[in-house]
Amino acid sequence: MRSHLLNDLTAEHYRRSVTEGVERVAAKLATTDRPFTGVTVDALSPLVDGIDLDRPLYDTTAVLDELEDVYLRDAVYFHHPRYLAHLNCPVVIPAVLGEAVISAVNSSLDTWDQSAGGTLIERKLIDWTTARIGFGEAADGVFTSGGTQSNLQALLLAREEAKPGPGGWEGSANLADLRIFTSEVSHFSVQKSAKLLGLGPDAVVCVPVGADKRMQTVALARELERCKRDGLVPMAVVATAGTTDFGSIDPLPEIAGLCEQYGVWMHVDAAYGCGLLASLRHRDRIAGIERADSVTVDYHKSFFQPVSSSAVLVRDAATLRHATYHAEYLNPRRMVQERIPNQVDKSLQTTRRFDALKLWLTLRTMGADGIGQLFDEVCELAADGWRLLAADPRYDVVVEPSLSTLVFRYIPAAVTDPAEIDRANLYARKALFASGDAVVAGTKVGGRHYLKFTLLNPETTTADIAAVLDLIAGHAEEYLGESLDRAS
Repeated sequence: MRSHLLNDLTAEHYRRSVTEGVERVAAKLATTDRPFTGVTVDALSPLVDGIDLDRPLYDTTAVLDELEDVYLRDAVYFHHPRYLAHLNCPVVIPAVLGEAVISAVNSSLDTWDQSAGGTLIERKLIDWTTARIGFGEAADGVFTSGGTQSNLQALLLAREEAKPGPGGWEGSANLADLRIFTSEVSHFSVQKSAKLLGLGPDAVVCVPVGADKRMQTVALARELERCKRDGLVPMAVVATAGTTDFGSIDPLPEIAGLCEQYGVWMHVDAAYGCGLLASLRHRDRIAGIERADSVTVDYHKSFFQPVSSSAVLVRDAATLRHATYHAEYLNPRRMVQERIPNQVDKSLQTTRRFDALKLWLTLRTMGADGIGQLFDEVCELAADGWRLLAADPRYDVVVEPSLSTLVFRYIPAAVTDPAEIDRANLYARKALFASGDAVVAGTKVGGRHYLKFTLLNPETTTADIAAVLDLIAGHAEEYLGESLDRAS
C-alpha cells in the first residue's frame, strides 16, 4: 500500500492518476449542456448506499468510473450559464491550479515550521486586502473557512472589546446585557454567532429595512438609544455589504457615524460584496467600509475562487489577541519574542489549508483588474435582468439590484389568491430543478414565496435570463392549469 503514498518514489503514479482525473472533469465540463440532470434523492441514494467501502477497487480507472455514476454525472455544475441559484461562482483556472498544489504539498497554515513561505503569502494577501478596504498600517486578519466563521470571529472580538474593565464577562448576567444590531435581512450567521458566543436569546436586535432592503439608520439610532437608556451594552453593529437575498448594501457611512457616536464595534459582512474591492466601475458602492472595525470577505463568492477561500480583516491588529492561545508543543510564547510568525496566534482554527495560494495565483495571473472586470460584468448583467423583469407583466420584481441578485415572483393574470400564487411559484422552481434545464433559488418576502437569480457567471447572457423566465412561466402555468382542472 506504500505505492499510494505521495513521495519521490511515486511521483509518476501521482502524475498519471491526477491527469486521468483532470481529463475526466475536463470532459464533463466540455460536454455539460445543462446545470443539473434532475436526479432525485431516491434515485441516487441506492447507488451510494450500495457501495461497500470495505471492498476497494484497487484501480484508479475503476474508481473514476464509479465516481462518474455517484457524483460527476449528477453534480450541480456552477459553470453552466443557467445555474442562477445560490452564491456559487464559476471558478478561474489559476485558482484551480492552486488547489492542485495545495492538496499535493499539504501545508498547514498554523505554524511557521509547517508552512514557511505559505505563511508569508497569506500575510501578504491579508495586507493587500486590508489596503483595498482602506485600513491603515495597523490592520491585520487571517484566512477562514467562510463567511460564517469570519462573522463569528469578528463578533468574538467585538464581545471581548466590549468588556467592562477588570473581570470582564464573568457571569451570564453580564453576557445577557450585550446587544448586536443588524438588519432584518442580514445573514443568519449573526444569530448563530450570538448563540455560540453565549449571549442571551434577545441579544440580536433586527433593525428594519426600507423598500431598498437597506438598514434604516433612523431605526438603528433609535435602537441604540433605547439600548443605552435600558442600561444594556451595545456590543456591535453588523452592516451588510451584499445581503444574501437582495445583494443590498447598507448605508455604511451613516452606520459608521452612529457606531462612532455610541462607541460600538462596527462589523461589515462583505462576504458577497467584497468583489467591489476589485471593481473598476462600482467601488463607490461600498464607500465607508474603511471605517469598520472588522470586515468579512468571501473570495469564493465574488473573486471567483473555489471553496473555501475567505478572510476576516480587522482595522487594529491588537484586537486579534482575543483569539490567541499558546501551547508549548505548537506556538509557545517565546516565538513571539523571536518574531516567528505563527498564523494560529490569530485564527480560530489550528490545522488550516493554504487556501490563500488560490488567490495568490489568480492575482499573479489575471491581476485584480481581471477579477474586478468579471464582477462588474455580472453586476451589469443583473441591471439588464432587472430591466427585463420590470418590463415583463408576468413578474413582480422586488428591488433594483445593488450587486447581482434579482428577487421576483410570477404573477398570473387570471389568479388573485396569494396562496395559490405561492404554490405556483414553488411548483415552478421545483419543476425547473427536476428538469435540469436551469437552477434558481427561492426565498420569502413579506411572508410570500419569491424566486431568486444570483448572477455570478459572466458567461450568462440576457438571453439566458429571458429563456429561464419563459421556462418558469411555463411551469407555473402548467401547475395553475392542473389546479383549475382539479378544482372543477
